[in-house]
Amino acid sequence: MNGNLKVGTLFGIPFYVNPSWFLILGLVTLSYGQELAQFPQLSGVTPWLLGFATALLLFASVLAHELGHSLVALAQGIEVKSITLFLFGGLANLEKESKTPLEAFGVAIAGPLVSLILFAVLTVIGINVPLPLPAAAIVALLASINLALGLFNLIPGLPLDGGNILKALVWKITGNQNQGIIIASRVGQIFGWSAIAIGGLGILGISSFGNFWTLLIGWFLLQNAGFSARNAQVKDSLESHTAEEAVIPNSPIVTENLTLREFVNNYVIGKESWRKFLVTNEFGQLVGTLEVDGLKKIPTSDWTELTIHQTMQSTEHLKTVKANQSLLEVAQLLDQPNNSQLAVIRETGEVLGLLEKASIAQCLQKALVA
Repeated sequence: MNGNLKVGTLFGIPFYVNPSWFLILGLVTLSYGQELAQFPQLSGVTPWLLGFATALLLFASVLAHELGHSLVALAQGIEVKSITLFLFGGLANLEKESKTPLEAFGVAIAGPLVSLILFAVLTVIGINVPLPLPAAAIVALLASINLALGLFNLIPGLPLDGGNILKALVWKITGNQNQGIIIASRVGQIFGWSAIAIGGLGILGISSFGNFWTLLIGWFLLQNAGFSARNAQVKDSLESHTAEEAVIPNSPIVTENLTLREFVNNYVIGKESWRKFLVTNEFGQLVGTLEVDGLKKIPTSDWTELTIHQTMQSTEHLKTVKANQSLLEVAQLLDQPNNSQLAVIRETGEVLGLLEKASIAQCLQKALVA
């Protein structure tokens, strides 16, 4: 899975780690091991072992955060394909979006709530439970990390949870999910550019705030927010157009009463190399399909006698869509196996023609030019 390593399953959800995760694991182990080495009661490799354990607990906190999202999604009937830990945290890969703004809000807020609850629990433990100094330091660190994780993710810009919360709110107000994504993505890009600027100034020594990691996080936010915005804009465009608008010009349609000889002379020889034709009756309604290669099995001496009606195939394996269906629905159908082309049918049953991914792209290009 994109180079990720599967390490187990939680609540039926595959759990992966990205190779970049090991870099952070090593850095946290090294950094916190050095801090723990200052405690006189810790000697030898003990500080480094505790540093390693602390790094694992930090990632367990990230995992708990992603499980918060995942369990709410599962409760909504949404399949969670995987949870992956990587350089900048974690990602729950959901099968689909929530159906309503309220449900989307529930999935988005669940992760930060888990982190803030862990912060509260660890803080109570640190204050009320007498612990050895090294253990108390580890608990305090885990509490502060969960607080930072919860608050950072509430920043109202995609791809952060706060961006998904903002998306849900805009969706609720406007009734347009894609509009919510676009606005939340733009805000995410603003935060991304701000982090890059702060990180750059810090690296140059101009500011006491920001460092290389701030710049890297800004780049991550900028890239993902930009991708979300572009994806939402495409979806918005697809939803505003119908299947009828994307029909391939001069689609391969023939009437059933033609003889095979007439068909070959008029539609095959010297014409565009269509391998399959849609067959219609006198009312323009779809009644079958005709495979050009299938004519090779029929003696040419019979072509003047046989009609297309007598040799056509059924429409059993032909996928159709309604003329007024949105191109977003159509594009999702085309993404399914063995659906490279779809026949477009009016409510009356009249065949308009075929469409495919290329014709959808051409339709959107024409709309942009217009």
